[in-house]
Formats: sequence, structure tokens, C-alpha cells
Amino acid sequence: MKLSRKRKKELRRLRSSAEELWQQQQEVIDHASAVVRQASKQANLLTQEHVVPRVKTTYEARLKPGVDKASLVGRAVATGVSAKVAKDVLPGVNGAIASVLGVLAAAKAGSGLFAAPQPPKKSGPGAGTIVAIVLGVLALAGVAYAAWQTFRADDDLWIADDEPEVTGTADSSDVPKAPTA
Repeated sequence: MKLSRKRKKELRRLRSSAEELWQQQQEVIDHASAVVRQASKQANLLTQEHVVPRVKTTYEARLKPGVDKASLVGRAVATGVSAKVAKDVLPGVNGAIASVLGVLAAAKAGSGLFAAPQPPKKSGPGAGTIVAIVLGVLALAGVAYAAWQTFRADDDLWIADDEPEVTGTADSSDVPKAPTA
């Protein structure tokens, strides 16, 4: 495929524009990463300066008198809660910020920045389809069995009442005896 001189020039210009855009995006990502790092530091400082003292004073003013009256189990629970907040909640906030930094670092590295993830290709029917087919077959079998039971010719279903045989001889066991006085 031969390109004209004009097309080649346009393509070079487009390529240089794309490279310039890429560099600008990298600078924006670097700047955003620095801002997030600074925000994380500030959040940590604000937490230490404002949130922790407020939680501590609230605990001492409102919860501690009740905890002092409670049993040892109550004290252990309250101490565990305050330790849990200090150990788990505050680092969780910092962990979320660190996750954002990780995403920005991955974007900076350019891994998958322009490529959209491909959805997984289905190789066959899923579990739901198989379950639906099995249930359909079972329902069809039940309907077929019910129809077969309804329309079958079964002579054993009809039982005649017991009637004495009509023959010329009477059996003495069949004749009722007259009462003796």
C-alpha cells in the first residue's frame, strides 16, 4: 500500500500529536499521584489531631463511667472496641488511599490503559441452562407418566362385588341355618 506524501505527512503529525498527548497524560497522572499522596498524609494528620482526641474524650466522658460500673467482660469489650478503632478503622482509611495510589501507579505504567478488558468467551451452556433443561425433562416425564396412568387399560383397577355363584347346587355353608329353640 503506497501512501501519498500528503498522507504520510498527516500520519507523522498525528503520531506526534498522540505522543504529545501521552506525555501530557503521564504528567497529569504524576500530578494526581502526588496530590493523592499528600491527601493521604493530611488525612492521617487530621485523624491524629482531631478524630482520635475527640473519640478519646467522648469515650472518657460518656462511655467510661458506664464501663467502670460494668463487669470485667464489659471493660474488655470497651477496651477492645477502642483498640479496634485505633488499629483497624484508621489504617483502613489509609489503605483505601493506598489503593487509589496503586491504581494511579498502574495507570502510569500504562498497563491496559487503552485496551478494554475482553469479556470471557462462553464455551457452552452454563449451569443454569443445564438445570433448566433437567427440570424441563423431569416435568415432561411427570406429565407423560400422569397421562399414561390415566389412559392405560388396566383390568385390575375395577374389582367386582363378591356375588355367589349361580349353579344348580347349593352348598350347606352358604345356606343360613334356622335358629333352634
